[in-house]
Amino acid sequence: MKRVFSGVQPTGNIHLGNYLGALKQFVELQEDHECIYCIVDEHAITVPQDPKELRKHILDVAALYLSIGVDPKKSTVFVQSQVSGHAELGWILCCNSYTGELSRMTQFKAKSGGKESVGTGLMTYPVLMAADILLYDTDVVPVGQDQKQHIELTRDLAIRINNKYGEDTFVVPDGRFMKSGARIMSLDDPTSKMSKSAENIHSRISLLDEDSKIKKSIMRATTDSDGEIRFDIENKPGVSNLLNIYSALSGKTVEEILAAQNWRGYGDLKKELVAVTQEALAPIKANYNEIRESEELIKILNEGAERANVIAEKTMKRVRDKFGLGL
Repeated sequence: MKRVFSGVQPTGNIHLGNYLGALKQFVELQEDHECIYCIVDEHAITVPQDPKELRKHILDVAALYLSIGVDPKKSTVFVQSQVSGHAELGWILCCNSYTGELSRMTQFKAKSGGKESVGTGLMTYPVLMAADILLYDTDVVPVGQDQKQHIELTRDLAIRINNKYGEDTFVVPDGRFMKSGARIMSLDDPTSKMSKSAENIHSRISLLDEDSKIKKSIMRATTDSDGEIRFDIENKPGVSNLLNIYSALSGKTVEEILAAQNWRGYGDLKKELVAVTQEALAPIKANYNEIRESEELIKILNEGAERANVIAEKTMKRVRDKFGLGL
């Protein structure tokens, strides 16, 4: 059985882009893979965090994992900082990475552009992400398309170290990506991906949004002026983005949706998408409200950390031996 690893940062509410790009795959994969899912809190501190808010968000994301259908009896769910191997392996990989390859990472260039000085963590966090993956001898990493470059770096580091210290040092993982046509973009700027950090709250739909917020965000979504409803990402990115969301949430193909539609304009499309979105998110919100305050949540995370640490320590013993670390 192949092993899967993935993680999400505890930085606010998870939005549709996160859910449809990666988290939905978590549930599918646990049926026939050994799955390890992490809340990557050490990644969150690459930018300043309020400690109380960070701890709250860790539990929020853990509850959302379970709310969307991740089953702790089938999958290991835990918090990254509870397993010390992540940080230890991150340092070892940093010593085998190059500043040039890290400075070329797309997300680093986007976040550091125009600034005289940025936190070192913004440059090196892809190495920690590689450590997260390699620590568990991961075969498959379910992520959104925007993480493709990070998976490539992980593979490069694994191959580089294997070539130097032996092919059995690391398993070289593969990314499992959503099809490019299903990428979920910002509602107010469909040429940019949906983002937690965007200033406009109506640029995204989060899994825990109230129905009124969902409606307002979709009805305000950017389209175009010609009024024709068709799928054309290059020339009609806004309409195509709405159709992608409709398809991903309904389970219907875009072709099936367009063949069955009798909309008179964009307003009809948006109203129907509002109903589809509200219906799809209703059970997630109901599950979340039940799980979030339960004592069982902490127990699940602690037990998950224990299971994860057993695997991680086995990997770290092998890596330490290869590098000549310890006695």
